[in-house]
Parts: sequence; structure tokens; C-alpha cells
Amino acid sequence: MTTLMNYAHRGASGNYPENTMIAFERGIALGATGIETDVQMTKDGKLVLIHDEKLKRTTGVNALVADVQSEELLCLDAGSWFSPAFKDERIPTLEQLLTLAKRTQTFVNIELKNGIVQYPGLEQKVIDTVRAFGMTDQVILSSFNHYSLIECKRLAPDIPTGILYMEGLYRPWKYALSIGAAALHASHYAVLPDWVAEAAQQGVIYNVFTVNEPAEMTRLIQAGVAGIITDYPDRLTAVLSKL
Repeated sequence: MTTLMNYAHRGASGNYPENTMIAFERGIALGATGIETDVQMTKDGKLVLIHDEKLKRTTGVNALVADVQSEELLCLDAGSWFSPAFKDERIPTLEQLLTLAKRTQTFVNIELKNGIVQYPGLEQKVIDTVRAFGMTDQVILSSFNHYSLIECKRLAPDIPTGILYMEGLYRPWKYALSIGAAALHASHYAVLPDWVAEAAQQGVIYNVFTVNEPAEMTRLIQAGVAGIITDYPDRLTAVLSKL
């Protein structure tokens, strides 16, 4: 049995401000073997790691990521909303995370956030950046926009992709194979042991989100999933050590 991947969701976002360097660093320190993050693009084309299309929730600025220049965006306070203790945390760039991941040999699940706001050329830019770091074997590209995943496979057949979805798709492994995806990134509610087994027979793995309760982690590990995405990588570390 291969070792289950412990993905820190936006870093260790249960205890640190999501998608910040401290959340990524602490996630790794708490046992994460992978980091899950979200990539978007500033007005001047810089790849930045933030979940929401709007800056409001995590920085207080009422603007879209796509409408702000990187020089301004990278100076915003992305930590105070979570706690005053994190006042100086910033929105990181993809390069900053890849630098950390390369040094620590951590896998990176990069979610392309291009469903609501369309970022022309996002796929190519992300792939070029991953290639520049020599990390094509250390990342998986995921998205709820499956057209984007097809474009990623066209541009980089060697980089695996993961299909993000929420509901109970019928035989999703067949769909995954039809678009060249290696993984199903399913909501944990949409995962049953029989499905995991049938997908595995077809060479398709399950990476499941967002799982924070130890009992659900245990169920999914026993179901045979390949990876679990969690806000609390330390909890998953503890569950794995018991099993």
C-alpha cells in the first residue's frame, strides 16, 4: 500500500490564516506531505495564492484579484482577519510556495481558480512556472473548471490533473479517463469504498476534501483513498500514526 498523502488545505488553515506562508510552513511542520492551494492572477499577470476571487474576506479590500496590480496586492495584510497575531502575513506568489516545497520535498496540489473569473493564459503560466522549478513530478493541477484541466493536459501531458467535484458523479473514473485525469478530487460525501476500489482498478486515485474529523479520516483511509485534504494536518498525522 502506498503512503497516504496528507494535504494541508490552503496550508494548516484551521490554526493559521489560509494561503499564507506561515500556514504552508506550519502545515509541513505538522506532518503534511502535500500542500493544497489556489492560484489566481493579478491585473499585471502575477500568479498569486488566494482562494476567493474577491480580496474582501481575507484582506478587507473590496476589489477583485484580477483588477489589482501585484505591487499593491502583495503589500496587503492577509493575516489580521484571522487573528491580530498574524498582522504581517501577505498573499504569497506561486514561486514562493514552490521554493518552499522544493526545499522540503513537499508535494503541491495547485487548484486553478478560473471558474468565476476567467484568467486568459493561466494554465500556460502555471505550467511554465512549475517547469522553471523542475517540479513537474511534484505537483498535481486541479480545478472545478474541467475545460481548464483539458487545456493543462494539452500543454503538459506529463503533469497529472485532478477533477474537482462536489456531487455523486456516476462512474467518475470513466469520466476522468476520458479527459486524461489521474485523480478524482471529490467532496468526502461523494466517496464510498466500492467506488475507490473500482477507480483504482482503472488506475484513477481519489484525493478527498475537506476532511477535519478523525472518524471521517479513518473511514476514508480504510476505504483506500490516496490523499486527504484537511485544514488540520496534525489531526490526520495522529490518525495515521494510530492506524
